[in-house]
Amino acid sequence: MLRIFTFVFIWMIASPAITFAQKAGSGADQIASLGEKVEGLHTEGEIFGLPVNIHGQTTYINQRYNAFNSPYQGMNSLLPDRSISYTWSGTLFFGARLGTATDLYVNPEIVSGVPFSGLVGLGGFTNGEATRAQGATPHLYSARAFVRHTINQGGGEEVLENDANQITQTVTRNRIVITAGQFATLDIFDDSRYAKDPRVQMMNWGSMTHLAYDYAADARGYGWGLAAEWYLDNWTFRASQMTTPKQPNGLAIDPDLLNHYGSQVEAERRHQIADLPGKVSILAYRNRMIMARYTDATAYVIANHAQGTQAVTKVRNTEQIKTGLGINAEQAFTKDAGVYVRAFASDGHTETMSFAEADRSLSIGMGMSGERWGRPRDTVGAAALINGLSADRKAYLQAGGISNFVGDYFSPTQTISYKPEQIAELYFNALATRNVLMGINFQHIINPAYNSARGPVNVMSFRVHAEF
Repeated sequence: MLRIFTFVFIWMIASPAITFAQKAGSGADQIASLGEKVEGLHTEGEIFGLPVNIHGQTTYINQRYNAFNSPYQGMNSLLPDRSISYTWSGTLFFGARLGTATDLYVNPEIVSGVPFSGLVGLGGFTNGEATRAQGATPHLYSARAFVRHTINQGGGEEVLENDANQITQTVTRNRIVITAGQFATLDIFDDSRYAKDPRVQMMNWGSMTHLAYDYAADARGYGWGLAAEWYLDNWTFRASQMTTPKQPNGLAIDPDLLNHYGSQVEAERRHQIADLPGKVSILAYRNRMIMARYTDATAYVIANHAQGTQAVTKVRNTEQIKTGLGINAEQAFTKDAGVYVRAFASDGHTETMSFAEADRSLSIGMGMSGERWGRPRDTVGAAALINGLSADRKAYLQAGGISNFVGDYFSPTQTISYKPEQIAELYFNALATRNVLMGINFQHIINPAYNSARGPVNVMSFRVHAEF
């Protein structure tokens, strides 16, 4: 039903007959502190009469934790010894206006890094950039290559300023925006003023979006597809159909978008309370691809005495449907501070397709600028997160199965002692010089990978981010 609704929605609003969406990949809605122009650096102009622009970013994140309590560990456990992790990324944002309302954007990206324990052992991983890291050797790839077309529908005009993946453009407040090509699902959906971008805000995966939102993407977080946004007064309606990986959490993309896909729809309403902005959005998704069902995987483990193995790969042979629903609300309570809450639940019958090992997630947090201490371009944020598993996924792990990212099985008496994973996160950014920030981040993780027998884990992080 969601698939049909998605196609109908896109067809309806694409027919001739979106205000403040996040520009795909720009990070422009996440932080105001880096918005200054660099004197003498021209990022927008014309080539052969076509408006063009260029922007860039680079981010280095270094994380570490000391040894933590671990009476046993399994194949996909977070290693208990003192560990260091890092990621480095660099992105160029090229844009060209093909017509009065049609833009083309291309984002080559280069990334290197070494995640903790080979990126296993947690539900909420500590670094949102870690999905893109393939090792210490830098890898160059295409992050985005998409076309955006805007259909203005009145309601007054506004100017979208020159930014990454946004050439200066005058649009109407009521409008339709069509995005097609290669981009990230999160470029369009579940936007947040306070918790979205690990390059400049909180770093945990559960602070980027709903941790239980198994959004369609390759292993780096990107995909191919079609998205539509309809901006109508205080409302925005969004829908998309995105490619899935050929294998769950894999890098290779399945191009069969009609049969294997991730569909999502979202309705967002913005409001003002005492002249301070806020919004509420509801998001639903439906995935369809070849995935393992946890009940089948659990039966395989028991029948074949396959404890300590990734039995999900043995029963990954039929097409499955996975769905989920969530809500995101945020509200400014002063001109420089605000709060947000996210809650999400997936059905939990099948393995993770693209994102994290979580079937329930709740996060509450706040963000604030440094206006109060005379440094308006500094930012600080805090969040509390709790992540849970479905009965089917929990039973599989307790039977001795190993999932894609988690699995502490060591012996019949040493498997997961289930409790929800709990995370507290704090960060502080200081603008070191124009368009360069330096930040610190602390994460306290209780019941890592849903196992009360291990942890807690304390992760300290240092970050440098620059953009133009």
